[in-house]
Amino acid sequence: MATLDQRFKAFVKLGEFLRRFAKDSKDNLGTSDDWIQWHQKLEKAILLAGHKNGWFTKPQVMYAINAWAEQLNDEKLREWLLPYPLENNTHKTVAIIMAGNIPLVGFHDFLAALISGNRVLVKCSSNDNILLPFIANFLIHIEPGLTSEIAFSEDRLTKYDVVIATGSNNTARYFAHYFGHKPNIIRKNRNSVAVLTGKETEEQLYALGEDIFRYYGLGCRNVSKLFVPQDYSFDDFFKGIDTYKYLIDQNKYANNYDYNKAVYLMSAFDFLDNGFFLLKEDTGYASPIGTAFYERYAEIEGLKIKLAGDREQIQCIVGGEIFKNAIPFGKTQKPELWDYADGVDTVEFLLKT
Repeated sequence: MATLDQRFKAFVKLGEFLRRFAKDSKDNLGTSDDWIQWHQKLEKAILLAGHKNGWFTKPQVMYAINAWAEQLNDEKLREWLLPYPLENNTHKTVAIIMAGNIPLVGFHDFLAALISGNRVLVKCSSNDNILLPFIANFLIHIEPGLTSEIAFSEDRLTKYDVVIATGSNNTARYFAHYFGHKPNIIRKNRNSVAVLTGKETEEQLYALGEDIFRYYGLGCRNVSKLFVPQDYSFDDFFKGIDTYKYLIDQNKYANNYDYNKAVYLMSAFDFLDNGFFLLKEDTGYASPIGTAFYERYAEIEGLKIKLAGDREQIQCIVGGEIFKNAIPFGKTQKPELWDYADGVDTVEFLLKT
């Protein structure tokens, strides 16, 4: 069984490898042959992941790899873990049921459980079951003591101590029934929103496009709802996101855009359309792919009350300085290690159970 220090160093080494891979560096990792072998394995894993899931195009997978490469370094990992008394952790088996909506979406749970001194029993989504096993194999290669600490299962999970499960509102009910007898974190559907004032710069609106369109809008951190002033005109918004029109060349995205546009037309719904993206006035939060909902507000204080009341449905609030702790435009898909999903501190949960 790997020590805490060995686990820490293995993840630092993983970050080093991912950074070199992202830069297509020819520097070696141990030996030149060793680095080339793992580089080739990751190239194949990315290709296979894309074949199995058409949303996992290479640029989207590389974005996820780059994001984790930036986080997995000695300084950031130490800053993240400093407040926690990891030496007090009791070695547990953590069952992790992962979603598969965006590449490596369950990696943070995997990281938090392993680096805090636990064993992981992972059930990957069939939509994302290539990339994480590759990473697990790399970690075991770097630190053989992790061999007994990482397991994957496609069957019914047994022999675990705690559960972290992520899914839809429907699957969350099943998770609560099936795993309710164990300490658990069960995550449901959440969506992210942006609050606009009409004073945003073109650069901010372009960055907002990143929050909307990264991973084709499939993540809970993607902005799916806009709150705008009563007299807001969307001309500047559409101008700001125009750079993302290349998305219509992706067949799966284009098919969803066309389908939702047809539904809105047949239903006689009012909507705005710029040729690759739709805006529909709607009180809901979960907009379909290729679409964002919007809602007008009369004054900010009333909107703050509304969003506070709907906090269980919201993952991120994007905007300027109006909202405390709002995420800056363009940053939703680059959370820090201490930015926990649903605001639930995973490491603290694992230490207390």
